[in-house]
Parts: sequence; structure tokens; C-alpha cells
Amino acid sequence: MASTTQPPGRRKLIHSLDTPFSAVSWPEISLDDQDTILELLCNLLSPLGQHRRAHIKRSKGKRAARRAAETGPQDRSPSGAKAPPRPELCAEVDVGFNSITRRLEELSQTNSDSQSIASKVGLSQPYSMIFVARGDLSSAFNCHFPKMIGVTSKDSHHADKARLVGFSKPCSDRLGSALGVARVSSVAVTRGAPGAGALWDFVQKAVAPVGISWLQDVGCTEYRETKISSVESSVGTKKAKMA
Repeated sequence: MASTTQPPGRRKLIHSLDTPFSAVSWPEISLDDQDTILELLCNLLSPLGQHRRAHIKRSKGKRAARRAAETGPQDRSPSGAKAPPRPELCAEVDVGFNSITRRLEELSQTNSDSQSIASKVGLSQPYSMIFVARGDLSSAFNCHFPKMIGVTSKDSHHADKARLVGFSKPCSDRLGSALGVARVSSVAVTRGAPGAGALWDFVQKAVAPVGISWLQDVGCTEYRETKISSVESSVGTKKAKMA
């Protein structure tokens, strides 16, 4: 029994269901503006890193802590004076994917005004700027930010809407150096944070708010048809049996 293969290049139309709502995209920011924003952000965060390096002892792990507990308290040097209080900005900055996402989830669970939202989740003010190092991570880790920020700031005035800044170039190490940690994936700054005026003024002009057009029509009763996506794809060769 012999077999022959059909000529390559066969095409097949594949259908799939998609949402009738448009996708929420990241705000477009020029590379020059991204560099300026990154410089201003690092200047804002550098006092936090200086305080951390000077007054916060780096952890050496659980084993080292157990050994220190077994040997008893060590004599402290006379220079080991009480550390000064943390900079005021510390309370107005959240760092890291998990903490920012958790706070955005809490903010999106209520439709009250911004002041009641802030008091509910323990913030002095809602977020005004969220910075994400997109160049260092896969999009799967940060693709939710545009939707969440659009939802949390949908009732705010246009000038007060939170701005989302995605850095195209890798910058996790530089942000981490400014904060005194190994690396940073994302940073969020609250509205009215001390010392953030110059950064906010520039970001407000250079970055457009996240827009979700279909969210404004949430109460609309207009019927939206199911969206069917059709993609033409290549199909592998198929063996044809011959007697």
C-alpha cells in the first residue's frame, strides 16, 4: 500500500467568539517623554532609597535570625542611634505588582466619591500616577492595569483621572536602585503626594487618561451583537492513502 502527500499550502478558516467591546489599550507616550518621566520619578523616589540604605538593616535570612536569637543580644555600637522617621512620601507610594493590584481592586469595588473611597481603603488620596516597567515583563503580568485604572477613575474629573505610564525600555533595575531594593516592576503614587508636583504636572500634560468608551454606556440597553472573529490559518499536510 502506497501513500502520497497532498501539496502544502492548504488554508482553513477558523472561527472564534470574541467580546463585542473594544480592547483597552495603554496610553501612547513618546520615548523622549518616557525618559523625562523616568528621570523625574527616580528623583522623587531617591530619598526613600537613601533612607532605606542608611537606616534599614538588610535581612540575612531566617537562619541568621535564629542564630542571633540563640546567641543572645549583641552589644550595639554607640553609633547605632535610633533611626529617624521615614520620609513622609513613604505613606503615599505603593511598590510592587501585588500591592498595587490589590489596592486597585479595593478602589473598584465602590462607586462612591473619591474621598469616601480613600477613607475606605486607608489611603489619604486615590492613585494619581501608576508607573509600570513593561519592558522587563511579559504583557501577561500587566495587561490588567489599563482596565483597572479606567474603572477606578471613570467618575473622576478629566484633569484628576489617574495616569498610567508604561515604560517601553527595561528600567526595573534603575527604579530598584532609586528605592534601595533589588528590582521594581511597578510604582503607584497617590494624589497630592509631597514633592510630586513637578512629576504630576509633566505626566498630566504628556499622558492621556485611560479611555474605556463602552464603560460610559454601561446603562445603555442597546443590543450588541456577538462578535465572531474569523482567522485564516495554514493547515499541515495530510497523507492520502492509495490502494
